[in-house]
Amino acid sequence: MNNKLTIVAKIEANNDKIELVKAELLKLIEPTLKETGCIQYELQQDNDNPAVFVFYEKWGSYELWQQHLSSVHIAEHMKAVEGAVSSFTLNEMTNL
Repeated sequence: MNNKLTIVAKIEANNDKIELVKAELLKLIEPTLKETGCIQYELQQDNDNPAVFVFYEKWGSYELWQQHLSSVHIAEHMKAVEGAVSSFTLNEMTNL
């Protein structure tokens, strides 16, 4: 059985905070790629709506992803973008 986890996270910034949110999201990439269990961690920005960002992530397991969510860089990120994000949607997915 494949216990790997795919995460698709959609973040929409407030229109006046797009550059702040983008800069803070970009800061997450390097430390996250160094985490145990991180297989893939890619950030996309919508071509038609620059306020929309999507992270496409692959993790070795649900437990390793949970460790990521408890990391210092995630906590710092959440504080930095507080009030700057209008919506956040997270999908936990299984590869078929």
